[in-house]
Amino acid sequence: MSDVNKTVQKWHASFRKGTDFDSWGQLVEAIDEYQILARQLQKEVQSANSSDFTEEQKKTLGKIATCLEMRSASLQCTQSKEEFKLEDLKKLETIITNILSYNKEFPFDVQPVPLRKILAPGEEENLELEEEEEDAAAGAGSAEAFPPRAPDLNGVDLNPVQDTPVATRKEDTYIHFSVDVEIQRHVEKLPKGAAIFFEFKHYKPKKRFTSTKCFAFMEMDEIKPGPIVIELYKKPTDFKRKKLQLLTKKPLYLHLHQTLHKDS
Repeated sequence: MSDVNKTVQKWHASFRKGTDFDSWGQLVEAIDEYQILARQLQKEVQSANSSDFTEEQKKTLGKIATCLEMRSASLQCTQSKEEFKLEDLKKLETIITNILSYNKEFPFDVQPVPLRKILAPGEEENLELEEEEEDAAAGAGSAEAFPPRAPDLNGVDLNPVQDTPVATRKEDTYIHFSVDVEIQRHVEKLPKGAAIFFEFKHYKPKKRFTSTKCFAFMEMDEIKPGPIVIELYKKPTDFKRKKLQLLTKKPLYLHLHQTLHKDS
């Protein structure tokens, strides 16, 4: 058996393990297995040196990873309106096992986690400790917000920054905002190179100011109807998107659901 077939077999075993835990009601174990597999698939998708899979196959793997993240989110958020059901996830099993020959349309309208040029991933190990120490010193656990903004490549805001209400609740590794935000400009009128940024803000009582914890963004080709899962990056906010560093190696993302409106 070739190495690539062994890899696919390993992914399938992990997928079955996760769905078995899920069907048995062992939700903590299911979430762990889903997130581990999602990370493995994303690692393969983002590997520039891998020639085992075509670009289309990598895109499909990325979409499977997104579905795994969405199912994890559904299990951790019992009040979610955008629930991704176990029976939906199980439809992906044959796609995983036949990924080397799969050439049909993906069954769900989802996007893969966007590919970015990430610098120095090995440096992320120290980042988590630094952030935890900073929060401990500043009084973590305060109100959070995730205001969106639409700057150009020079960081100049094309629209006013929109502050969101503070988080509605925390649940396991999820912070829920449950808020609709409308970008105050037609997508078609955003200039080339623009992006929609989301900055995670939290208040530090001891220092008496609001700090940016991390940020995420969507580029123009990622603005499509439906759910999207995007990476969180280390501050400061890099509007030029030249020196991106992941916030953490842990499977933490910003989950959004996009709706596009047409003028009547």
